[in-house]
Amino acid sequence: MKLIIVGGGPGGYETAAEALARGLEVTLITEGPLGGTCLNEGCIPTKTLCRFAEELNGERLLDSAEMESFQTVKAGVVQQLQGGIAGLLRKAEVVYGKASFTAPNTVTVGDTEYSADRIIIATGSVGASLPIPGAELCLGSKEMLELTEVPKRLCVIGGGVIGLEFASIYRAFGSEVSVLEYCPGILPRFDEDLAKRLRLSLKKRGIAIETSAQVCAVSKTDEGLEVKYILKDEEHTLQADAVLMAVGRRANTEGLKLEAAGVACGRRGIEVDEHMRTNVPGIYAIGDVTGALMLAHYASFQGRRALADILGESDGIRFDICPAAVFTVPEVATVGLTEEDCKARGIEFKAHKAMYGGNGKAVSMGATEGYAKVLTEGEEGRILGVHIMGAHASDIIHEAAALMNFDATLAQARDIIHAHPTLSEVLQTALRS
Repeated sequence: MKLIIVGGGPGGYETAAEALARGLEVTLITEGPLGGTCLNEGCIPTKTLCRFAEELNGERLLDSAEMESFQTVKAGVVQQLQGGIAGLLRKAEVVYGKASFTAPNTVTVGDTEYSADRIIIATGSVGASLPIPGAELCLGSKEMLELTEVPKRLCVIGGGVIGLEFASIYRAFGSEVSVLEYCPGILPRFDEDLAKRLRLSLKKRGIAIETSAQVCAVSKTDEGLEVKYILKDEEHTLQADAVLMAVGRRANTEGLKLEAAGVACGRRGIEVDEHMRTNVPGIYAIGDVTGALMLAHYASFQGRRALADILGESDGIRFDICPAAVFTVPEVATVGLTEEDCKARGIEFKAHKAMYGGNGKAVSMGATEGYAKVLTEGEEGRILGVHIMGAHASDIIHEAAALMNFDATLAQARDIIHAHPTLSEVLQTALRS
């Protein structure tokens, strides 16, 4: 069987590697370098800068030589991982260029035509922007990752995951950082308690955050840039040397010519069923282009679901249990339902909490800021959601995800022995609270 995958990000290349291992003939078409947004201008380079930020406190503005050294390390990380992906795909036909449909089973790249029994669309997403005057003066996440000089004053438009990660990084690098978020709180759709605690923590680190702020314009001034926004029906201005536009992402369908294949595309992205099938037999879509959770690991597992369907197999993937992490300082991580979700669905729940300050490993590390919260169905029923703020939250959350995948109850989970002293004990303490 021949398979075409359009897109070289995690969803595309991981699915391609698995398809090759299962004996399929694979052609992977990618418009950009292997690894997609995640590796080249997203997850990986951002986390490389996060590592440097963890060792700094923002007391001084980093100089250009220091930033250039960071950029060198970052480029090396990306290059090394690109080489690893190329190795995984050595038996595939890798085509660089823009793919467009000409028929349900055929795409073209330039003047060359490619046909296959099955096609998976994995073209990812692109950064969104507010339709305001001066939007072109703002930087995107790609440009922020390439800076070799730290802006003295940085304004971040958007208090979601991307905006807060960059706010945390550049505050550690010495920038005066202000965040403007349109919603009533930062990290919309995260647990409100978690978001409020993170906001207080970021404020202590010197990051100014305004919520319910509607940005209406960005303009040049003699001293840099000016951001106009409305807060409580009053117009305010904020001065900055750089402005980051971080208001989300949108499905990347431009130039695919989906209409030529008859593929249905809704407001958020390409429409798929639970098997990742589009409305056209033989065509699948995975990852950000479907407008679902825009997370690299979510895309990878959607790819596994699509490949299973292509091979006539089934899987046990729980897409309702997908952990997410924000690499601020401190980290936050979450999986499952929030308190707000439970209330909206009429679910009776109990919140069990524990503080990092009572954890021996956290105290020894000097990382006592944070907490873990476990939501259970009733007093001791199934674990419905887990929300963590603190050191290594992004690692600890996976124990919770594993437990939830097997519908573990509070009683079952709290009988699991944890090594001492470890940060993961904070989860055990919450379970036993």
